[in-house]
Amino acid sequence: MLISYREALNQAMREEMRRNSRIFLIGEEVGYYQGAFKVSKGFVEEFGPQRVVDTPITEAGFTGLAIGAAMAGLHPIVELMTMNFGIVALDQSVNNAAKIRYMSGGQLSVPLVIRGPGSAAHQLGAQHSQSLEAWFCHVPGLKVIAPATPHDAKGLLKSAIRDKNPIIFIEAQLLYGTKGDVGDGEYTIPIGVAEVKRVGHDVTIVAYSKMLLLALEAADQLSREGIEVEVIDPRTLKPMDLPTIVASVKKTGRLVIVEEGWRFCGLGAQVAESVYTAAFDYLDAPIQRVTGEDVPMPYSRPLEDAAIPDKPRVIDAVKTVCGRR
Repeated sequence: MLISYREALNQAMREEMRRNSRIFLIGEEVGYYQGAFKVSKGFVEEFGPQRVVDTPITEAGFTGLAIGAAMAGLHPIVELMTMNFGIVALDQSVNNAAKIRYMSGGQLSVPLVIRGPGSAAHQLGAQHSQSLEAWFCHVPGLKVIAPATPHDAKGLLKSAIRDKNPIIFIEAQLLYGTKGDVGDGEYTIPIGVAEVKRVGHDVTIVAYSKMLLLALEAADQLSREGIEVEVIDPRTLKPMDLPTIVASVKKTGRLVIVEEGWRFCGLGAQVAESVYTAAFDYLDAPIQRVTGEDVPMPYSRPLEDAAIPDKPRVIDAVKTVCGRR
Protein backbone atom coordinates (compact mmCIF):
# COMPACT_ATOMS: atom_id res chain seq x y z
CA MET A 1 0.00 0.00 0.00
CA LEU A 2 1.50 3.31 -1.14
CA ILE A 3 0.87 6.08 1.39
CA SER A 4 2.51 9.32 2.53
CA TYR A 5 4.83 9.70 5.50
CA ARG A 6 2.15 11.64 7.43
CA GLU A 7 -0.42 8.93 6.68
CA ALA A 8 2.00 6.29 7.96
CA LEU A 9 2.35 8.16 11.25
CA ASN A 10 -1.43 8.56 11.41
CA GLN A 11 -1.91 4.83 10.90
CA ALA A 12 0.66 3.93 13.55
CA MET A 13 -0.93 6.10 16.23
CA ARG A 14 -4.48 5.13 15.27
CA GLU A 15 -3.68 1.40 15.42
CA GLU A 16 -1.96 1.73 18.78
CA MET A 17 -4.70 3.90 20.28
CA ARG A 18 -7.28 1.33 19.21
CA ARG A 19 -5.15 -1.42 20.75
CA ASN A 20 -4.51 0.31 24.08
CA SER A 21 -6.99 2.68 25.74
CA ARG A 22 -4.24 4.11 27.99
CA ILE A 23 -2.61 5.86 25.01
CA PHE A 24 -3.52 9.50 24.40
CA LEU A 25 -2.24 12.29 22.15
CA ILE A 26 -1.55 15.76 23.52
CA GLY A 27 -0.22 18.95 21.97
CA GLU A 28 -1.02 22.20 20.24
CA GLU A 29 -3.85 21.91 17.68
CA VAL A 30 -3.75 18.10 17.59
CA GLY A 31 -7.53 17.86 18.00
CA TYR A 32 -9.99 19.92 16.01
CA TYR A 33 -7.28 21.39 13.74
CA GLN A 34 -5.98 17.81 13.22
CA GLY A 35 -2.36 18.72 13.87
CA ALA A 36 -0.14 21.42 12.39
CA PHE A 37 0.81 18.97 9.62
CA LYS A 38 -2.46 17.00 9.67
CA VAL A 39 -0.85 13.91 11.20
CA SER A 40 -3.77 13.48 13.63
CA LYS A 41 -6.47 13.83 10.97
CA GLY A 42 -9.71 12.23 12.17
CA PHE A 43 -8.46 11.47 15.67
CA VAL A 44 -10.73 13.66 17.76
CA GLU A 45 -13.77 12.29 15.90
CA GLU A 46 -12.76 8.69 16.67
CA PHE A 47 -11.18 8.95 20.11
CA GLY A 48 -12.75 12.07 21.58
CA PRO A 49 -11.26 15.12 23.32
CA GLN A 50 -10.20 13.19 26.44
CA ARG A 51 -7.69 11.17 24.38
CA VAL A 52 -6.85 13.84 21.81
CA VAL A 53 -6.03 16.83 23.98
CA ASP A 54 -5.58 20.34 22.57
CA THR A 55 -3.28 22.49 24.70
CA PRO A 56 -2.26 26.12 25.05
CA ILE A 57 1.15 27.17 23.69
CA THR A 58 3.06 25.83 26.68
CA GLU A 59 5.48 23.05 25.76
CA ALA A 60 6.99 22.82 29.24
CA GLY A 61 3.51 22.54 30.73
CA PHE A 62 2.01 19.82 28.57
CA THR A 63 5.27 17.85 28.39
CA GLY A 64 5.40 17.89 32.19
CA LEU A 65 1.75 16.84 32.34
CA ALA A 66 2.52 13.93 29.99
CA ILE A 67 5.45 12.82 32.15
CA GLY A 68 3.21 12.73 35.21
CA ALA A 69 0.56 10.80 33.29
CA ALA A 70 3.18 8.29 32.14
CA MET A 71 4.39 7.78 35.71
CA ALA A 72 0.76 7.13 36.69
CA GLY A 73 0.34 4.36 34.11
CA LEU A 74 -0.85 6.10 30.95
CA HIS A 75 1.02 6.16 27.61
CA PRO A 76 1.17 9.74 26.30
CA ILE A 77 2.22 10.84 22.83
CA VAL A 78 3.33 14.47 22.88
CA GLU A 79 3.20 16.24 19.53
CA LEU A 80 5.43 19.30 19.23
CA MET A 81 4.58 21.73 16.46
CA THR A 82 8.32 21.68 15.76
CA MET A 83 11.23 20.03 17.58
CA ASN A 84 12.66 23.52 17.97
CA PHE A 85 9.92 24.18 20.52
CA GLY A 86 11.18 21.16 22.44
CA ILE A 87 13.95 23.44 23.69
CA VAL A 88 11.30 25.09 25.88
CA ALA A 89 10.67 21.67 27.46
CA LEU A 90 14.30 20.56 27.83
CA ASP A 91 14.07 20.65 31.62
CA GLN A 92 11.11 18.28 31.46
CA SER A 93 12.57 15.90 28.88
CA VAL A 94 16.22 15.94 30.03
CA ASN A 95 15.96 16.42 33.80
CA ASN A 96 12.73 14.54 34.42
CA ALA A 97 11.66 12.06 31.73
CA ALA A 98 15.18 10.80 31.04
CA LYS A 99 16.15 10.35 34.70
CA ILE A 100 13.07 9.27 36.65
CA ARG A 101 13.54 5.54 36.05
CA TYR A 102 17.18 5.72 37.15
CA MET A 103 16.57 7.97 40.14
CA SER A 104 13.67 5.80 41.36
CA GLY A 105 15.77 2.64 41.17
CA GLY A 106 13.48 1.25 38.49
CA GLN A 107 10.32 1.73 40.52
CA LEU A 108 8.88 4.26 38.06
CA SER A 109 8.83 4.24 34.26
CA VAL A 110 8.05 6.98 31.77
CA PRO A 111 6.53 5.39 28.65
CA LEU A 112 6.42 8.60 26.65
CA VAL A 113 6.88 9.53 22.99
CA ILE A 114 7.75 13.14 22.12
CA ARG A 115 7.35 13.51 18.37
CA GLY A 116 7.24 16.26 15.76
CA PRO A 117 9.01 17.81 12.78
CA GLY A 118 12.72 18.57 12.89
CA SER A 119 15.44 20.05 10.65
CA ALA A 120 14.96 22.70 7.98
CA ALA A 121 12.03 23.04 5.62
CA HIS A 122 11.89 26.09 3.34
CA GLN A 123 12.66 29.55 4.72
CA LEU A 124 11.43 29.04 8.26
CA GLY A 125 14.27 31.06 9.76
CA ALA A 126 16.96 30.30 12.31
CA GLN A 127 14.64 29.44 15.21
CA HIS A 128 12.53 26.89 13.31
CA SER A 129 15.12 25.09 11.15
CA GLN A 130 17.44 23.34 13.60
CA SER A 131 18.54 19.70 13.68
CA LEU A 132 18.73 19.00 17.41
CA GLU A 133 19.05 15.21 17.44
CA ALA A 134 22.66 15.33 18.70
CA TRP A 135 21.44 17.20 21.79
CA PHE A 136 18.97 14.48 22.68
CA CYS A 137 21.39 11.65 21.83
CA HIS A 138 23.79 13.09 24.39
CA VAL A 139 21.34 12.40 27.25
CA PRO A 140 21.38 9.00 29.00
CA GLY A 141 17.84 7.71 29.41
CA LEU A 142 16.47 9.02 26.12
CA LYS A 143 16.04 6.98 22.95
CA VAL A 144 16.14 8.93 19.68
CA ILE A 145 14.54 7.81 16.41
CA ALA A 146 14.65 9.57 13.02
CA PRO A 147 13.02 7.50 10.26
CA ALA A 148 13.30 8.47 6.60
CA THR A 149 10.57 6.43 4.88
CA PRO A 150 6.86 5.88 5.48
CA HIS A 151 7.49 2.17 6.11
CA ASP A 152 10.09 2.88 8.78
CA ALA A 153 8.08 5.75 10.27
CA LYS A 154 5.07 3.54 10.87
CA GLY A 155 6.92 0.52 12.20
CA LEU A 156 9.22 2.50 14.46
CA LEU A 157 6.49 4.75 15.84
CA LYS A 158 4.47 1.69 16.84
CA SER A 159 7.54 0.26 18.58
CA ALA A 160 8.20 3.60 20.27
CA ILE A 161 4.65 3.79 21.61
CA ARG A 162 4.98 0.29 23.06
CA ASP A 163 8.35 1.01 24.68
CA LYS A 164 8.56 1.71 28.41
CA ASN A 165 11.14 4.49 28.06
CA PRO A 166 10.96 8.15 26.95
CA ILE A 167 11.59 8.46 23.22
CA ILE A 168 12.31 11.46 21.00
CA PHE A 169 10.80 10.74 17.58
CA ILE A 170 11.99 13.18 14.92
CA GLU A 171 10.07 13.61 11.66
CA ALA A 172 11.77 15.80 9.06
CA GLN A 173 9.16 18.31 7.94
CA LEU A 174 9.91 17.91 4.23
CA LEU A 175 9.23 14.17 4.47
CA TYR A 176 5.56 14.46 5.38
CA GLY A 177 4.42 14.47 1.76
CA THR A 178 6.79 11.77 0.50
CA LYS A 179 5.26 8.40 -0.33
CA GLY A 180 6.30 4.79 0.08
CA ASP A 181 4.97 1.26 0.46
CA VAL A 182 4.02 0.19 3.98
CA GLY A 183 2.39 -3.11 3.07
CA ASP A 184 -1.08 -4.21 4.13
CA GLY A 185 -0.60 -5.95 7.46
CA GLU A 186 0.32 -4.71 10.93
CA TYR A 187 4.04 -4.67 11.71
CA THR A 188 6.64 -3.15 14.00
CA ILE A 189 10.34 -2.41 13.46
CA PRO A 190 12.75 -3.07 16.35
CA ILE A 191 14.33 -0.01 17.90
CA GLY A 192 18.11 0.06 17.47
CA VAL A 193 18.34 -1.84 14.18
CA ALA A 194 19.86 -0.15 11.11
CA GLU A 195 19.05 -1.12 7.53
CA VAL A 196 21.14 -1.38 4.38
CA LYS A 197 19.08 0.71 1.96
CA ARG A 198 21.39 0.14 -0.99
CA VAL A 199 24.07 -2.52 -1.48
CA GLY A 200 27.50 -1.47 -2.79
CA HIS A 201 31.18 -2.36 -2.49
CA ASP A 202 33.22 0.81 -3.10
CA VAL A 203 32.19 3.15 -0.29
CA THR A 204 29.69 3.32 2.58
CA ILE A 205 27.40 6.29 3.16
CA VAL A 206 25.66 6.60 6.52
CA ALA A 207 22.68 8.98 6.38
CA TYR A 208 19.41 9.34 8.26
CA SER A 209 16.11 11.20 8.04
CA LYS A 210 15.77 13.25 4.86
CA MET A 211 19.52 13.07 4.24
CA LEU A 212 18.95 9.40 3.38
CA LEU A 213 17.00 10.41 0.27
CA LEU A 214 19.85 12.72 -0.71
CA ALA A 215 22.37 9.92 -0.21
CA LEU A 216 20.35 7.52 -2.37
CA GLU A 217 20.11 10.10 -5.17
CA ALA A 218 23.87 10.63 -5.03
CA ALA A 219 24.47 6.88 -5.01
CA ASP A 220 22.40 6.44 -8.17
CA GLN A 221 24.39 9.11 -9.98
CA LEU A 222 27.71 7.72 -8.77
CA SER A 223 26.71 4.26 -9.99
CA ARG A 224 26.50 5.63 -13.52
CA GLU A 225 30.09 6.81 -13.07
CA GLY A 226 31.30 3.41 -11.91
CA ILE A 227 31.25 3.91 -8.12
CA GLU A 228 28.95 1.53 -6.22
CA VAL A 229 27.83 3.01 -2.92
CA GLU A 230 26.41 1.10 0.02
CA VAL A 231 23.89 3.26 1.90
CA ILE A 232 23.14 2.58 5.57
CA ASP A 233 20.19 4.17 7.39
CA PRO A 234 20.65 3.94 11.19
CA ARG A 235 16.93 4.75 11.63
CA THR A 236 17.47 4.75 15.41
CA LEU A 237 20.12 7.28 16.44
CA LYS A 238 20.26 6.13 20.06
CA PRO A 239 20.78 3.28 20.60
CA MET A 240 22.62 3.11 17.26
CA ASP A 241 23.30 -0.11 15.39
CA LEU A 242 27.05 0.42 15.06
CA PRO A 243 27.83 -3.24 14.19
CA THR A 244 25.90 -2.91 10.91
CA ILE A 245 27.81 0.27 10.03
CA VAL A 246 31.16 -1.23 10.96
CA ALA A 247 30.46 -4.38 8.94
CA SER A 248 29.74 -2.27 5.87
CA VAL A 249 32.91 -0.20 6.31
CA LYS A 250 34.99 -3.35 6.70
CA LYS A 251 33.61 -4.43 3.32
CA THR A 252 34.01 -1.13 1.44
CA GLY A 253 37.02 0.38 3.21
CA ARG A 254 35.61 3.90 2.94
CA LEU A 255 33.00 5.96 4.80
CA VAL A 256 31.07 9.17 4.16
CA ILE A 257 28.64 10.43 6.81
CA VAL A 258 25.83 12.80 5.79
CA GLU A 259 23.89 14.79 8.38
CA GLU A 260 21.96 18.03 8.28
CA GLY A 261 23.00 19.07 11.79
CA TRP A 262 25.94 21.29 12.69
CA ARG A 263 29.41 19.82 12.24
CA PHE A 264 30.94 20.62 15.64
CA CYS A 265 29.97 17.88 18.12
CA GLY A 266 27.55 16.53 15.52
CA LEU A 267 26.17 13.00 15.47
CA GLY A 268 28.49 12.12 12.59
CA ALA A 269 31.50 12.78 14.84
CA GLN A 270 30.32 9.97 17.12
CA VAL A 271 29.82 7.62 14.18
CA ALA A 272 33.29 8.45 12.86
CA GLU A 273 34.93 7.88 16.25
CA SER A 274 33.16 4.54 16.63
CA VAL A 275 34.27 3.39 13.18
CA TYR A 276 37.86 4.55 13.72
CA THR A 277 37.91 2.58 16.98
CA ALA A 278 36.38 -0.61 15.56
CA ALA A 279 37.62 -0.66 11.97
CA PHE A 280 40.67 1.61 11.63
CA ASP A 281 42.79 -1.06 9.94
CA TYR A 282 40.11 -1.59 7.30
CA LEU A 283 39.95 2.05 6.17
CA ASP A 284 41.59 2.92 2.86
CA ALA A 285 40.95 6.67 3.23
CA PRO A 286 40.07 9.16 5.98
CA ILE A 287 36.37 9.36 6.84
CA GLN A 288 34.54 12.28 5.21
CA ARG A 289 31.63 14.15 6.81
CA VAL A 290 29.05 16.20 4.91
CA THR A 291 27.16 18.40 7.37
CA GLY A 292 25.14 21.54 7.75
CA GLU A 293 27.18 24.71 8.12
CA ASP A 294 28.00 25.95 11.63
CA VAL A 295 25.72 28.98 11.30
CA PRO A 296 22.18 29.90 12.35
CA MET A 297 19.95 28.94 9.44
CA PRO A 298 19.56 31.92 7.07
CA TYR A 299 16.11 33.01 5.93
CA SER A 300 17.36 33.83 2.42
CA ARG A 301 16.62 30.85 0.17
CA PRO A 302 20.01 30.86 -1.62
CA LEU A 303 21.84 31.13 1.70
CA GLU A 304 19.63 28.44 3.23
CA ASP A 305 20.47 26.12 0.33
CA ALA A 306 24.16 26.85 0.88
CA ALA A 307 23.89 25.91 4.57
CA ILE A 308 22.35 22.47 3.99
CA PRO A 309 24.10 19.42 2.46
CA ASP A 310 23.30 18.88 -1.21
CA LYS A 311 23.97 16.19 -3.80
CA PRO A 312 27.12 17.77 -5.29
CA ARG A 313 28.73 17.93 -1.83
CA VAL A 314 27.90 14.28 -1.16
CA ILE A 315 29.24 13.21 -4.55
CA ASP A 316 32.41 15.24 -4.00
CA ALA A 317 32.98 13.59 -0.60
CA VAL A 318 32.53 10.11 -2.10
CA LYS A 319 34.95 10.86 -4.92
CA THR A 320 37.44 12.20 -2.39
CA VAL A 321 37.52 8.97 -0.36
CA CYS A 322 37.65 6.98 -3.60
CA GLY A 323 40.53 9.04 -4.99
CA ARG A 324 38.45 10.06 -8.00
CA ARG A 325 38.53 13.86 -7.70
